Amino acid sequence: LGLSGPPGAGKSTFIECFGKMLTERKYKVSVLAVDPSSSTSGGSLLGDKTRMTELSRDMNAYIRPSPTSGTLGGVTRTTNEAILLCEGGGYNVVLVETVGVGQSEFAVADMVDMFILLLPPAGGDELQGIKRGIIEMADLVAINKADGDLIVPARRIQAEYVSAMKLLRKRSKVWRPQV
Repeated sequence: LGLSGPPGAGKSTFIECFGKMLTERKYKVSVLAVDPSSSTSGGSLLGDKTRMTELSRDMNAYIRPSPTSGTLGGVTRTTNEAILLCEGGGYNVVLVETVGVGQSEFAVADMVDMFILLLPPAGGDELQGIKRGIIEMADLVAINKADGDLIVPARRIQAEYVSAMKLLRKRSKVWRPQV
């Protein structure tokens, strides 16, 4: 599964909760988290592992943070090979968290079985803020943080994306992207 979304959408939190649910059901889960690299030093904070504290201690989970090292598309130059290695290593589920949202952060869509766009419910003009390219590639748009005071905004953005998705050309004859 490939996951992308804007900063603050809750990608790492979602992955930790989903990953823990899967490991509790006896799946082996691999997380390949891609972080942006500094244009100055080339380094990266690789903070995703620190945000997934429970999952990182789970014996049935493997978390590998990697810097983009200047690669465009939201993944690293070797993400596809890393997915294959994880599958070969016996991991039933491989979750790939991209750098984030932009016009070109959907290269992972061609590497995974399902590409999920995770969105927060209240970030301003959502349809203008998210680029068409990534929406066209999404197999599933998940509105995250849809509780408490954010239930109404979450339902509104869900309705907006359901309408917007109807205007896009279908990529598959058997699957219609869901929101």
